[in-house]
Amino acid sequence: MSVNIPDINESSTNAFTNSESFKYLSTKRAIDLIAVALALPLVLAIGIITAVVIKLESRGAVFFWQKRVGMNGKVFNMLKFRSMTSDSEKDGSQFAQSNDMRVTRVGKFIRKFRVDEIPQLWNVVRGEMSIIGPRPEQESFVNEFNKTIPNYALRHMVMPGITGLAQTEQGYVADAEATITKLEYDLYYIKNMSLLTDAQITLKTIYTILTGFGAR
Repeated sequence: MSVNIPDINESSTNAFTNSESFKYLSTKRAIDLIAVALALPLVLAIGIITAVVIKLESRGAVFFWQKRVGMNGKVFNMLKFRSMTSDSEKDGSQFAQSNDMRVTRVGKFIRKFRVDEIPQLWNVVRGEMSIIGPRPEQESFVNEFNKTIPNYALRHMVMPGITGLAQTEQGYVADAEATITKLEYDLYYIKNMSLLTDAQITLKTIYTILTGFGAR
């Protein structure tokens, strides 16, 4: 996919809402629900195995709920398989780093191959997320970035995704500078949403899963 990153300082709400891409949103929602239904048998099988090994390895809940910011700035509880120790956020929210000591052995595997994201299909069914879109960020980080990064709030004009263009092109983001690049990819996606774009991102996501690209 050839990506011409837009200048976030020149972006505007009208530039997005008046674009052809927004006509695709209702179709996109229908595709999400069909995809979840078709994937359900495989998802349940992988999910049960993952839940068992998480429980066997370490104390704590199988699932991890975290408040994230979604469409129109609405905060929701995003669901993941727990990949870190149960006290991983005792010192507050923070980006995961390379070789993060909070990540369990099972956690390293499921994060590398994105298995920890599977429960977010429940968020898709609930209408809080899409399969493809800008990744939802933690509320504390959003509050900070809204103050320091121009037009950061524009990424919340659509539902956040389990995977997205930034994840397949850039990988994991661990600082404010990389977040600016991530935003540029997000805005490009929003302006160019289409069935073809989503199909291309889906193929790149499969590659990302198989290779573990960008995982931490």
